[in-house]
Amino acid sequence: MRVVFMGTPSFAVPSLQAIATHHEFELVLVVTGPDKPRRGKHADAEPTAVKSAAIALGLPVYETDDVSDPLFEEKVSQCLADVIVVAAFRILPPSVYTKARLGAFNLHASLLPAYRGAAPINWAIIRGERETGVTTFFLQDRVDTGNIILKAKTAIGPDENAFELAERLSRIGADTVVETLRLISTGDAAVSKQDDALATKAPKLTRENSRIVWSQPVSAIHNFIRGLALKPAAWTMMEGKTMKIFSARPSAFSEDAPAGPGTVMVGDGRFCVRCSDGWIELLSLQLEGRKPMEAGEFLRGYRQADAPVVLR
Repeated sequence: MRVVFMGTPSFAVPSLQAIATHHEFELVLVVTGPDKPRRGKHADAEPTAVKSAAIALGLPVYETDDVSDPLFEEKVSQCLADVIVVAAFRILPPSVYTKARLGAFNLHASLLPAYRGAAPINWAIIRGERETGVTTFFLQDRVDTGNIILKAKTAIGPDENAFELAERLSRIGADTVVETLRLISTGDAAVSKQDDALATKAPKLTRENSRIVWSQPVSAIHNFIRGLALKPAAWTMMEGKTMKIFSARPSAFSEDAPAGPGTVMVGDGRFCVRCSDGWIELLSLQLEGRKPMEAGEFLRGYRQADAPVVLR
């Protein structure tokens, strides 16, 4: 079976590697995004994770940032692919994904139709889900709405963050991609239609929707912080500077004096913040202009003002 693989970040790498280890599949082309410039005048451009993996495997690579380019369409057409596999890549036009003889499918990091969109892993954690998984589905015009081929479920740990979950799902996804290819190759892929009435959204993460609202309950803020870790990271404002928060945990800290949401209390080497129904302890963070650090390290150089400090 001739396979064209399309992907960019590290999430897609285990799927590419898994396909390459199975000799019944021939990877005729790997498509990814272009190299990104690194900081520094003389720094070399940085290849995508998928490009690096493809080169290590000795596979042909095609880079594009324009999936509507006729040259890209022609390149895919020349591959005479049986199947196109997409994992964390761009939205393909029908003129491209219809080039494969047996169809094109996508690996999505949720149990569709839940969490359609750009950031399914993040939003599943933010919204307190206890279970998620991956789905393979055939591409069609509307994004993330195609007929489902396979699903694989997994529990979400109570303290697991988005980075950790993405790594696990990438490995689960690799096995699911290989099984999906086998079902397609044998003609045994029994698809099911998605129920649009059950669909939920996982929109792109932005600075605006990554800001902590301290008037929420502790559990919601804990989920929010771990759902955005390690990138782009939940953030707040502290004394006029942006503070990113990478990890936190509910705290039994108690304070007799009244404290509004966002109020900072420091004691015994702990950095605690008031939420609507209790306190959360910050564990690792980064204040604007400084490196990422553990809260204890931050507090060693921090002088608390006479007036209460409130995170906004």
